Amino acid sequence: MIKRIKRKKKLNDLKPISTILFHVALGIVAIMYRPIMQVYVIGCVFYFLYRFLTRKNKEKEVLIACAYMVGGEVFFRMTKAMVFYETGKYVVILFLLFGMFYQGFKRKAYPYAIYLILLLPGLIGALDYFAGDLFLYRKTVLFNLSGPISLCATALYCYGRSLKMSEFLQILDTIVYPIIAMTVYLYLYNPAIRDVVTNTASNAATSGGYGPNQVSTMLGLGVFILFTRLLLPYKHKLVQFTMMFFLIAMAHRALLTFSRGGVYVAILIAFAFVIMLYFSSGLRMKAQLSYKILVTFAVTFGIWLIAVSQTGGLLSNRYANEDSLGREKEDISTGRGDLLSAEIDAFADEPILGIGIGATKIYHIEHLGSALPTHNEISRMLAEHGLFGIIALLILIFAPLSSKLQGQQNIYFYSFLGFWFLTVAHSSMRIAAPGFIYGLALLNLTYGKKKKDTLSRQSTLQARKK
Repeated sequence: MIKRIKRKKKLNDLKPISTILFHVALGIVAIMYRPIMQVYVIGCVFYFLYRFLTRKNKEKEVLIACAYMVGGEVFFRMTKAMVFYETGKYVVILFLLFGMFYQGFKRKAYPYAIYLILLLPGLIGALDYFAGDLFLYRKTVLFNLSGPISLCATALYCYGRSLKMSEFLQILDTIVYPIIAMTVYLYLYNPAIRDVVTNTASNAATSGGYGPNQVSTMLGLGVFILFTRLLLPYKHKLVQFTMMFFLIAMAHRALLTFSRGGVYVAILIAFAFVIMLYFSSGLRMKAQLSYKILVTFAVTFGIWLIAVSQTGGLLSNRYANEDSLGREKEDISTGRGDLLSAEIDAFADEPILGIGIGATKIYHIEHLGSALPTHNEISRMLAEHGLFGIIALLILIFAPLSSKLQGQQNIYFYSFLGFWFLTVAHSSMRIAAPGFIYGLALLNLTYGKKKKDTLSRQSTLQARKK
């Protein structure tokens, strides 16, 4: 009987291998016949709805479903699998609404409802810019509000909820699986790196033909999650080895996008996680952490050397803020500084209500002669929502800190908040990941400590008295 239980436990520990292999195959199939991905995404939505309706642990199932769509959003966009550009965010919102319909949300989560309400006055200001084209008005509003709404839905659902650490790690694994498929796709999409890297700009060819910024962000998130599993290892050695292989692969491909944002964010939040884990560990664990971090530095240096060699040295120029000839570039922000300055000017023009949702793009055309959309969610909220935007931002910053002061336990708390803030500061909320990861930071994690057997203890005390 004991042998059967042990065998069953080993098989459960090996389950991730079959899921990994499936997603490796998915990446290959996406290269061979891309239209199949549209069917796959629709199938995923119905599959996760079925799981949610038929399984008892609905808290976990809602977050698993959202995690998969968040992890796969950029890959699905890359392979033209989305019905609408914002399908990923819409599906995440849908799943969370299902979850709240069945389980509600905590009353203490009310600040996030206020956060969303504060964004609504921006609808009025936008009418001045889009009054002549109501279709464009609706499209622009949905595009710009889908990110904040998905963040609000995740925060409302997660705030004050408790989850087992083992279940939480399953959710993180679920984010990683579609990123594995995307990594395989990237390697097959353009195996000859030297042929497509001709300058130091962000490279769509090495990013699966899609936006390097978004690809780098998701690869960086995958790198961070798998790095934490290096420090908090999987139970089975084969699973651990396989995931560490993909950690290296994701780090390599993140560098080759030539988009620095996702890489820098991954490094910073990994540093925050190491600090949190180090100060909450015993001496033995600290020694193991120190060894693993030294190995990480060595492997990272090796990945860097390979990537630099593959790009003919252009990658090192990129990170040194130099052009292909080695000359220093004047603007390290690649134009983001000008956009930020314009958005601050827009806030100065309309400090109370802001210029309206989606109006920053038109403001850029009028004042910069450029149709570039905003890259910074912080300055966008100031420009488009004015004073209401400032209050909304303060809610997003202080509401999670308030829950932390009340005793919330989550080893990922500061890293996940850092991911949200740093990502929206360089990439706005174009993808669902920052909003969803923000919500996960609000979860209270229980670490499954064994309770003392009080009955046997009482029996022992009685026996001693006798």
